[in-house]
Amino acid sequence: MNWDLFPQFLATGLLTGGIYSLIALGLVLIYKSSRVFNFAQGHLLMVGAFTTWWFSENLGWNVWLAFAVAIGVSALIGLLVERVALRPLIGQPILATVMMTLALAQTLQGAAIIVFGAYQRSLPALFPIQPLVLGDVRLKLNLALAFALAMLGFVVFVFFFRFTRAGLAMRAAAEDHQLAQSVGLSVPRIFGMAWAIASVVATMCGVLLANISGVELNLSIIALKAFPAVLFGGLESVPGAIVGGLTVGVIESLVGGLPQDPALRALHLGDIAPYIFMLIVLWFRPDGLFGLKRIERI
Repeated sequence: MNWDLFPQFLATGLLTGGIYSLIALGLVLIYKSSRVFNFAQGHLLMVGAFTTWWFSENLGWNVWLAFAVAIGVSALIGLLVERVALRPLIGQPILATVMMTLALAQTLQGAAIIVFGAYQRSLPALFPIQPLVLGDVRLKLNLALAFALAMLGFVVFVFFFRFTRAGLAMRAAAEDHQLAQSVGLSVPRIFGMAWAIASVVATMCGVLLANISGVELNLSIIALKAFPAVLFGGLESVPGAIVGGLTVGVIESLVGGLPQDPALRALHLGDIAPYIFMLIVLWFRPDGLFGLKRIERI
């Protein structure tokens, strides 16, 4: 690596990792509330981006208004998915629920192709498109502002979980479903709330990514980079989501900045580095950095 460019790659990785952190938060929410790893999170992200584009392009709305309405639509989609697809599986083997999220992912993929088409679109700019120069580091202003918005969203959700009745109810249900029911909490309603919030988070991330790379089906693949982030931070840890996301973003950027032989350039080492990192994490710390190791008595 050209070490003069190290600050550049580091800063870019941190900014990108902030968006990965927010995607990881959605995965953590679903897992904490229902013990299900949601493989459809990336496709919810893609649908949220396409919905924002549709409101902006077809109805002529301001992009921020389209963004706000798409967030409301995504919350309804999350509630509908939980009520129709997942609530009937309560009490069934966990594998059945995981397979349902995989089926949901493919259904959303097919529906997006039918409704919106498979070609890439451009989303009107949320932020100014100009360089941001900080000393020797030259960044994209829209990426820096997307990072700031992602971190603001993260802070809002953390505040919600810690200081609101609904957030505390979700945390209680995440610890013990039966105990939560015994004190009068509606666990199915909490599941629905978790899916609605995860869908809102996905839409936020989808629009932030689409504002940088465009609205396309591959947004669901980009979201897969949140999987190593959430596994590194811990499946049940909200702080772990942000640490994992930033770590994966930095690894991707630094590896992508390494000098490569022309024969290896086609491998896109920066793109596969997060998954190699995920394998290493699973070998040495399968519970994640902040994950909980649960001990059950027989």
